[in-house]
This record gives sequence, C-alpha cells and structure tokens, in this order.
Amino acid sequence: MLTESLLTIFERNLNQLKTEISTYPDGASLWKTSGGISNSAGNLTLHLIGNLKHYIGAVLGKSGYVRNRPAEFADKHVARTDLLLRIDETIAVVQNTLSSLSRDDLQQVFPEQIRAQTASTEQTLIHLTAHLGYHLGQINYHRRLVTHE
Repeated sequence: MLTESLLTIFERNLNQLKTEISTYPDGASLWKTSGGISNSAGNLTLHLIGNLKHYIGAVLGKSGYVRNRPAEFADKHVARTDLLLRIDETIAVVQNTLSSLSRDDLQQVFPEQIRAQTASTEQTLIHLTAHLGYHLGQINYHRRLVTHE
C-alpha cells in the first residue's frame, strides 16, 4: 500500500537528517550562514520538524501540535541533542499517523490547503516527502560547505 512506501521514504530521509546533523563538527556550525545562504541547517531542520508535525501530526493525526513557523527560522542555537530528539519525535508522529490511514483516507481531500492548493491526502503526502528530500539536500550541501568536505 502507498502508506507503507511513504513511511519507508519518510523514515529513511528523517534518519538521514539525523546523520547529517550528527556529522557537523560542532553545534555552532549547524547555525552558520554566509553570503546568499540565509537558512542554516539548524533552521532547515526546525522547519522540517514543524512542517511534518503540523501537516502529518496535527492535521491528519489530530496530535494537538501547534506550529510556530516564524520560530522555525528565527530560533538559533538549539542544541544538537535537542534537534536529534525532535527528529525522533517526528519519526514517531509520522509512523503513528501513517499507520492509521486507510486507502479511503488517502483519496480524501487533505483538510488544509498548502500554498492555496486543494489536493488529496495522497498528493499532499507525496508533496511532503519531496519537501523533506529537497531540504535534506540543502542541509547536505550546507554541511559540506561549512566543513569543507
């Protein structure tokens, strides 16, 4: 079923996010920006966590999570251990929510628009996997720039 495939992709990418965050030489380098790079890896991580906990956890799973999107980009210097813990929490939210969805649920209109677009739950979940992969790639590139690898 599609939810199993999506769950595999979310888990793989979120675990890769943990690897990326753990590979930075120190916590301070997670928050560096330079030149035209305005979002640090730390802020992109907070953004991914907020995005998934909101759309999957709160909207689909009724978790009660309240998103503060501006804080995802404004907060600075969150400890690496805290980021890793939040990623683990996000994995659990995604697992719990996706495992509860039926085929019929996937065909329903997603309860909230993204970028003023109406889409099915299936389309929205595919969009969210692409969004995660996009920012994961940015974080990988940021890490290599910061660490000169």
